[in-house]
Amino acid sequence: MYKLNKQGAEIYIPDNSDTEYALKRTTHMAISAHQDDIEIMACQGILDCIGRDDKWFFGVVVTDGAGSPRDDIYKNYTDDQMKEIRKTEQKKAAFVGEYSGVAMLYYKSSEVKDPENEEVVDELAELIRKAEPEILYTHNLADKHDTHVATAVKVIKAVRRLPKELRPKKIIGCEVWRDLDWMLDDKKVMMDVSGHPNIAAAVLAVHDSQICGGKRYDLASQGRRLANATFSESHGVDRYEALSYGMDLTPLIQDDSLDIIKYVTGYIDDFKKNVEEKIRRVL
Repeated sequence: MYKLNKQGAEIYIPDNSDTEYALKRTTHMAISAHQDDIEIMACQGILDCIGRDDKWFFGVVVTDGAGSPRDDIYKNYTDDQMKEIRKTEQKKAAFVGEYSGVAMLYYKSSEVKDPENEEVVDELAELIRKAEPEILYTHNLADKHDTHVATAVKVIKAVRRLPKELRPKKIIGCEVWRDLDWMLDDKKVMMDVSGHPNIAAAVLAVHDSQICGGKRYDLASQGRRLANATFSESHGVDRYEALSYGMDLTPLIQDDSLDIIKYVTGYIDDFKKNVEEKIRRVL
């Protein structure tokens, strides 16, 4: 039986397959900081795999979700109670989305944000090694949330510990707590999430403690995807009904010498240059 490091950590396999098999059949993997991040940011991977026998989606949630805001029926819940609620909600999402499985690692946010914490990196590296996903989704490096950025950095470090032949073919940094509309169009990873809108809505809607707790992530995510689809092209009709943007992080796992900070600020420099050029042309 596959064992995770932390007390309270758990792997849930919706179809009751063996854990090793559930990891081995994985083609798309998402590694997020919190419960419900996966359903916001990696919708493309979920929809690409649903109903397929040749493609399987596996989710990994790094933190325990203890510090989440709460209201309504959850307002008096303790952190320990919230951890259990959020774990149950993540299992519901995995069942509805027909995931190959979901691993809930149960680290504290402070552990993930600690640059010296190697335990998180080691555990992520082992899960990626066993799954060998073709595509890996995580947070983008320009995200507003500290734990999201820390998770993305840990993921890159984890992949870099693997031999080149075991690394994903592609790694995408996704939108959650900052969208990527500011990136130049030719730099964005365009992810069409138009299909199965009912599934896209359902896997997020089961995270009731967050939505009922005062954050309408379900409506906000749907609105962002629609806005991306509509505003992605200014001189043509809409090509998509729903669109998510991603930041291509693949070069960072192809060349270990690339500096993570310089890599992401390179996208920002490109944006700045583009703005300056547009204004200069009409000034």
